[in-house]
Amino acid sequence: MAEAYVFLADGFEEIEGLTVVDLLRRAGIEVQMVSIMERTVIHGSHGIEVKADLLFDEIGENAAQLLVLPGGMPGTANLAAHEGLAKLLKEQAAAGRRIAAICAAPTVFGGLGLLEGRTAVCYPGLEEKLTGAHVTMNPVEVSGNVTTSRGMGTAIPFGLSLVAQLRGQDTAEKLAKSIVFA
Repeated sequence: MAEAYVFLADGFEEIEGLTVVDLLRRAGIEVQMVSIMERTVIHGSHGIEVKADLLFDEIGENAAQLLVLPGGMPGTANLAAHEGLAKLLKEQAAAGRRIAAICAAPTVFGGLGLLEGRTAVCYPGLEEKLTGAHVTMNPVEVSGNVTTSRGMGTAIPFGLSLVAQLRGQDTAEKLAKSIVFA
């Protein structure tokens, strides 16, 4: 079982998915990319093909500490349409384990009722789909076990926030310095 799963669907925003994977791995966090497409090769929204580590059905009942959804279109719509992922996200949230989404993907959480009473952010123009949330314009919002972020330009702060949540603020700060993120 991985500590974190990043779910990939055709049309995902490559920077949002891969930046998170890269930063988590640099921090020593075991992360696996999971395809929801019934094949390991996923087509990003900008024509970059990525090979996932696992298919969705291969994770079985193995819970991770963190589940991450990158945005992008139609990647977000593909994630939202996957019934198994919806069930897993609801179970993860109910158990108090971490869920995170960036760009358009926080709308998946909104559609599942996972943002009720929380502070959240998303890609500009999609705020009405964050059902039940108090929406801000911050780059990243952490509200209990739910982390959301605004888009490709906030992928590094988003990833560093996830590192801080799993490995501590000192680890995130050292990582930020090592990648010359100021």
